[in-house]
Amino acid sequence: MERDYSKITSEDAPWLASPSARAVCDAIAVGGHQIYYVGGCVRNALLGVPVSDLDMATSATPQQVIALAHDAGLKPVPTGIDHGTITVVSDGVGYEVTTFRRDVETDGRRAVVAFSTDILDDARRRDFTMNALYVDAHGQVIDPLGGMDDLRARHVRFIEDADRRITEDYLRILRYFRFHAWYGDTSDGMDPDALAAIGSNISGLETLSAERVGAEFKKLLMADDPSTALAAMSQTNVLGTILPGSDIRFALLMIHAAAVLGLPPNWLGRLVCLGGETVPERLRLSKAEQRRYTMIQAGAFEGASLAAIAFEHGADIATQAYLIRCAIAETLPETSAVAELEEAALQVFPVRAADLMPEYTGADLGARLVQLKAAWIASGFTLDKEALITLPAP
Repeated sequence: MERDYSKITSEDAPWLASPSARAVCDAIAVGGHQIYYVGGCVRNALLGVPVSDLDMATSATPQQVIALAHDAGLKPVPTGIDHGTITVVSDGVGYEVTTFRRDVETDGRRAVVAFSTDILDDARRRDFTMNALYVDAHGQVIDPLGGMDDLRARHVRFIEDADRRITEDYLRILRYFRFHAWYGDTSDGMDPDALAAIGSNISGLETLSAERVGAEFKKLLMADDPSTALAAMSQTNVLGTILPGSDIRFALLMIHAAAVLGLPPNWLGRLVCLGGETVPERLRLSKAEQRRYTMIQAGAFEGASLAAIAFEHGADIATQAYLIRCAIAETLPETSAVAELEEAALQVFPVRAADLMPEYTGADLGARLVQLKAAWIASGFTLDKEALITLPAP
């Protein structure tokens, strides 16, 4: 039976039946204003994929939202009042309620907006047609710009003029590829108007902050299979602009191999495999992400024992290094090898410092522990404490 895209039920979207969300909708509607769920929650509910957060759009002004929320016993918090957003807390849950807006001025990074009472104004300032879908509290879908056909076809298309949408915010170049990786139909190719507009605005990427680029690219690499998106980014020189020196060749092999083994996506391993110059700095990775990036990179390219890497840093780091090694060698990884790395990560070194004292102390003690640990790992974790302690010193 074909999916009815004109209506969302609580079976598709449990949040429609949420008392706390309904309380917010009711509070705004009592004042005679329109209130809709919008964007990602609507798109994902229609596609049958998980929803991470709920956004609402309304014809009420921010001050009206505040007053109506107070009247209903809810707590309004002016988290983004200058841009029309009030977070309304209902039963401990915060819902972002944003007034319909239209762009007055944009510079490729931020926009000056004016409030509106027209849902069409609000829809036209969004990025892709599949994100300009609204649903009311009863589950009725409102499609001001005909985005439903694109959603059905999984066709990622900019709203109206692609060039204009991109120049409003150059991050939309990366968002285009990210949305294609997550929601696009890879068998049908990409929108030619979008690719042409992207090609004309590559230089705009250089105006974006490393934090924004890094956050967006991370989301893209989290997709199950971003191969088509990465290939298109390479062909349009988007990838070379944000990551100079990167190369998709081995990353595509790695993505395919991980899928064959049934391994979940690992964005950081994929990023290491792409390579490039000063990647952690260009994408402003966190300190924890930088450490893991460096460990995977060292494991993949410095030839250390993968079993030792698994034991010291965990199976995930070692597995990513293994997948990259296989991609470079153009060989398929083996499930048994991954299982061995997972087993290695669970091992417990049987020798403690106290077992070697007082014969060894200080630096000599540390060197002896390192020697015995290396021998233990080389034995496939089979040597017991007694066998290790009796090994001759180097």
